[in-house]
Amino acid sequence: MKVPTVHNSANLGDIAETILLPGDPLRAKFIAENYLEDPVQYTQVRGILGYTGFYKGHRISVQGTGMGFPSMAIYAHELIHGYKVQRLIRIGSAGGLHPKLKIGHLVAASSASYDTNVPGLFKVEGTLSLGASFNLLKTVHQKALAQNLPLHVGPILSSDLFYTPDGITTLKAWEKLGILAVEMEAASLYLAAQMGGAEALCLLTVSDLPFTGEEMSSQEREQSLSQMIELALEVAIE
Repeated sequence: MKVPTVHNSANLGDIAETILLPGDPLRAKFIAENYLEDPVQYTQVRGILGYTGFYKGHRISVQGTGMGFPSMAIYAHELIHGYKVQRLIRIGSAGGLHPKLKIGHLVAASSASYDTNVPGLFKVEGTLSLGASFNLLKTVHQKALAQNLPLHVGPILSSDLFYTPDGITTLKAWEKLGILAVEMEAASLYLAAQMGGAEALCLLTVSDLPFTGEEMSSQEREQSLSQMIELALEVAIE
């Protein structure tokens, strides 16, 4: 049987309709081994690890995406169009920009601004807005409230550049516009989902505060990432 894409060795049907997407392939492995029952690895092409298993009786997949707009765009497009994935939930870390954000807080991206020109390649007469799926956003908000988790819902920035000569100055400008946090993949995921008729959500843990230089400790990272993973899994099975 021919697989749907050269970037993934899974056969059609190997990947569940709902998938969690960490950037780090090893985080996908960690989630599969520690949270899923009977996980089966379906790909390791280009070092991107993907698994399908069961969480509380529900079939769930988890797969790494790599870093940045192009990498997420490839994997999200192929998951939606090649493997018929219906719900995609990115889980990752972000730099907190808004003063109310603290290390370890969670952010659900209601929308994702971008500093890339990729949306401009579609030649639309206007500015493209990219947002989360309402049902997933509502569900994560409700579950976080019920568990008293420090979740903030609002707009974020997906940036093409991790290192910039005037990074703090640039980020200050975004913070003044009400942007909560910065990462690199959410806008790409939301674009792929909107174009493909799928549902998407980006759930993030604040791992650092660029304006103060504060960063997560190893213990904080482990505890907070576990909160994010467990919350994402609960949303995935809703």
